[in-house]
Amino acid sequence: MRKISDTIARLAALQARHAAHTADLGASNHLRTLADFGTNPGGLGAKVYIPNDLFKGAAVVVVLHGCTQNAAGYNHHSGWSQLADEAGFALLFPEQQRGNNPNLCFNWFQPGDTKRGSGEALSIRQMIETMVVTHGLDRRRIFITGLSAGGAMAAAMLATYPEVFAGGALVAGLPYGSATTIPEAFDRMRGHGGPSEQDLQRVLRGASDHQGPWPRISIWHGAADHTVSPSNAEAIAGQWRGVHRLEKAPTHREAAGSHAKQVWRNGAGETLIEINMIAGMAHGTPLGNGLGAPGPYMLDVGISSTREIAQFWGIAATDESASRKSRPQVPVNQPPLPQSPAPGIENAKTKPPQSTAVHQFPRHPESGQPGVNKIIEDALRAAGLMR
Repeated sequence: MRKISDTIARLAALQARHAAHTADLGASNHLRTLADFGTNPGGLGAKVYIPNDLFKGAAVVVVLHGCTQNAAGYNHHSGWSQLADEAGFALLFPEQQRGNNPNLCFNWFQPGDTKRGSGEALSIRQMIETMVVTHGLDRRRIFITGLSAGGAMAAAMLATYPEVFAGGALVAGLPYGSATTIPEAFDRMRGHGGPSEQDLQRVLRGASDHQGPWPRISIWHGAADHTVSPSNAEAIAGQWRGVHRLEKAPTHREAAGSHAKQVWRNGAGETLIEINMIAGMAHGTPLGNGLGAPGPYMLDVGISSTREIAQFWGIAATDESASRKSRPQVPVNQPPLPQSPAPGIENAKTKPPQSTAVHQFPRHPESGQPGVNKIIEDALRAAGLMR
């Protein structure tokens, strides 16, 4: 293990190198604050984006920013709200606070923040439940993505709450449980050491009592990333191949220009894991094709990972007009449909129920009207997410 003085020096250098970029990501903000989403044990903030013409039963994407970034900046540069307007889905942006991490990194390596039922992981889960209940969103289409530390935290959410998510996308991220201390985190970022593939698979299975089906995983990484080693992309795929019962060798490989893809499919031909490697790209989110805007760690390489991730999940069709025509015709600005807690949601002391029966909540008013906070709190308690 590296000496603590070396670790502190590296942290100081990292903070100094990134400090100048923080303000650059404070782009114009059309997100709004999500408040009163539970006990929030991780002390996180939350922003949301709801398109004006969103319909009931829409999907929701949870987006986790990287270190030194904030929700508004990452949204602006990645183009997620632009795509949400086009394709019709809601967005939730958990936001780190400096009191938790001075570099605004999600604490992806801290066991207390990445365990089911505690810390930042539980805060994010409470946000999701509040969004679903408030806006009548589709529990079968909840997705999560993130960049760097946000990608590693997205991996933690997928591992600890796999029953919640239909799919995830990790951009320059790291496997769940690969580090539990700051020195280990730096080593894993550099691609040094770390658990074996079998150990990573064991950690993933031990993160919850879930028995499947498991979320689909899209992995993105720059081949010239010197901040988070590209070897982490292979490690993430190896971790998830176990629960998906996939062979080590990919089912399919393809390449177009700088974009190389490995695909793992099940016996039915469904893609369950993919690795997207971008030749010559450094640390950041791949941008292109008119979606988003370049900035620090937001790199125009002619490929929009935002759009391709949404297409991988099946929530943004190549033909945008076809996507919009397929949506149900009930606007969410009407009272939300009754919702139910997802099967398997519980607190740390409660075993997930085996039944998949739906228990409906009563109809409730829009957020901001009298009584809505109590209804949301009751929903969180019913889901085992709040006492």
